[in-house]
Amino acid sequence: MTTLANFGGPKVTGHIGSVTVWGVIIPVAGLSIIGWFWFDANTFMEAWNPHDKPVSEAIARSIPLTLWCFLGMEAAAQNSGAVENPRKNVPLACMLGTLGAAIVYIASTTVIQGIVPNADLANSSAPFAYVYAQMFNPVTGKIIMGFAVLACVGSLLAWQFTLAQVAKSAADQQMFPRFFSRVNKHTAPVVGLIVATSLQSLVALSTMSPNATEQFNALVGLTAVTILLPYITAITALIVVQYMAKVSGATYRFNVVAVLISIAYCIYALYASGQDAVFGAMLVLGVGYLLYGFIAYRFVGQGTADTQLHPLTE
Repeated sequence: MTTLANFGGPKVTGHIGSVTVWGVIIPVAGLSIIGWFWFDANTFMEAWNPHDKPVSEAIARSIPLTLWCFLGMEAAAQNSGAVENPRKNVPLACMLGTLGAAIVYIASTTVIQGIVPNADLANSSAPFAYVYAQMFNPVTGKIIMGFAVLACVGSLLAWQFTLAQVAKSAADQQMFPRFFSRVNKHTAPVVGLIVATSLQSLVALSTMSPNATEQFNALVGLTAVTILLPYITAITALIVVQYMAKVSGATYRFNVVAVLISIAYCIYALYASGQDAVFGAMLVLGVGYLLYGFIAYRFVGQGTADTQLHPLTE
């Protein structure tokens, strides 16, 4: 359904997204504000590390889920071509969007743990609907569940379109097969949309489990690893970007330190995601290398003439 809606192009996707976004804003942001009237400190403390895990293990287990929550902050860069003054506005959008999401996520998850006992949350398939039912009544909980469904539809719609646009941009730069560049009369990348939908369905089927929580955890781990690999590539590219921009001195050294810290976090996050997730991501990476092998000939002879290393890296 969402794939067909995306065939209408970015205008249709944007109109639908402007409605479905309220499925997130009303339940989540609303709970972050009004939920404190039902907040109980003792309930919250009982939910704090209920299995008495060591701090290091608790942090490690939370990393994949944290990455999952913030997945999408890089999507602003995909629309840089349509943004006024992208050199300034795109980084601001990424940073402010991440900060805003962090505040809402932390506030909403904190308050929900102080309203409903941890055991009830763990057994609930719709925790936000459940907490609203406890705060008000079951009818309110069902209404919030409807908002959650609306939010899921909007999220799937946006992500399918974003993935298709990423594939189209890569194809326009000759880094993906040319057929990903094909668009319909509404400028919708139809081939990319169909491929994205097919792959999403395949991954969902391959991780299918009788327990929805187990399937969700498997998808979270796989997603975390597959996004960490391009993150590492992008982070290390900062050194090349600085060289091309002729950055030197204290700024260069500061950014190199930031790169090293970021890479250390990414490597630890890969370890924390678990063996199954890393194995699955390696299979995906293998397919990616195979795909690149068929198009690598396009870049033969396109290397830069100036290959001199930056003085600070020699």
